[in-house]
Amino acid sequence: MWSEFTGFRLVNGSTACEGRVEIHVLGTWGSLCASHWDLLDAHVLCRHLDCGFAESIPRGGPFGRGTGPVWRDSFHCDGTEAHLGQCPVTALGASPCSHENNAAVICSAGSASLRLVGGGSRCDGRVEIFQHGTWGRVLDDQWDMQEASVVCRQLRCGEAETAYNPPKPQRGTGPVGLRGVRCAGHEANLTLCNTSLPESVLAAGIAEDVGVVCWGSRQVRLVNGPGRCAGRVEIYYQGSWGTICDDSWDLPDATVVCHQLGCGGAVKAVGSAHFGEGSGQIWLDAVNCSGAEAALWDCPAGSWGQHDCGHKEDAGVDCSEFMALRLENSDGCSGRLQVFYNGTWGSVCSNSMTLKTVSLACKELGCGDRGILETRLPYESSYKDCLTHCFNRN
Repeated sequence: MWSEFTGFRLVNGSTACEGRVEIHVLGTWGSLCASHWDLLDAHVLCRHLDCGFAESIPRGGPFGRGTGPVWRDSFHCDGTEAHLGQCPVTALGASPCSHENNAAVICSAGSASLRLVGGGSRCDGRVEIFQHGTWGRVLDDQWDMQEASVVCRQLRCGEAETAYNPPKPQRGTGPVGLRGVRCAGHEANLTLCNTSLPESVLAAGIAEDVGVVCWGSRQVRLVNGPGRCAGRVEIYYQGSWGTICDDSWDLPDATVVCHQLGCGGAVKAVGSAHFGEGSGQIWLDAVNCSGAEAALWDCPAGSWGQHDCGHKEDAGVDCSEFMALRLENSDGCSGRLQVFYNGTWGSVCSNSMTLKTVSLACKELGCGDRGILETRLPYESSYKDCLTHCFNRN
């Protein structure tokens, strides 16, 4: 939750774009625990390292055992971040981890890699192709679902939902990498399609930038809450964020959201815009999950965008992994440090706690950037209840 990351690398692979994940923290390189490592995290790392996107996250230590520490931080990326340091991170509650469970990734890094830019995820946006060391625009005058299907398949983003030409403000301005392409729809790579169209065909139409929306662009998030694991439920669909109506919204529905976000189980399902009213689309109504689904859109529900609700009925959740800090018996910025986890407030033991950790807690609490570890216990605690006390030193 408070680690400071200063470097990321892949080691022990056959290329610079595959290997065991190592992170530089406080002057030391260490391996990353794989317990919560997923493809969205891996996509962010691959892109940061100029290695395309993540093709797989192999388990079982294929790149050997690391040495040194095993960082147990859990990243919670949505796939759009520039590097892992921009992703929400949790460390509290992490289980012990050994070098047998190191995180790893194999990135695409192909000579004809594709990417989608300007969208809300790595699986929607304007198409660009990497050729001869440069990213270039893809232009076409008859871009349709056959070409979009190839792009989505190549990027491992599921089926294509939409093929489109971006509006003028979203068009590219850089070099053109590919002009004119005709696919049958079954090709594994866009460069395997017909890209050698006669000049007469190219001259007959007006080639424009092209874009796609793939099934894999769908996302869920919690907004307007006190942390990333509590808030109003929103879904990213067809290139825009929208809310969920609270009709029949209950704990199994909330459980799917919490599991999908890596936020543990559901503590509470709330409605009536408990976390404020959203805006724009209301994407789903009458959601009826069993609680075992992998994603919210796998649950039975009404048709996308069909509802009889207003934003005053937006649904929300509180998940068990929601964490917060407070100073109990606080007189401002000093008191007993407590953490909220799994629906309950609990004390923090001061054993092995350093001044750096205390200072980070003070920052989190909005109490300046320095603190003191108080060993006296003036706030009514037992001897075994080892506590920390944070002070604003500004």
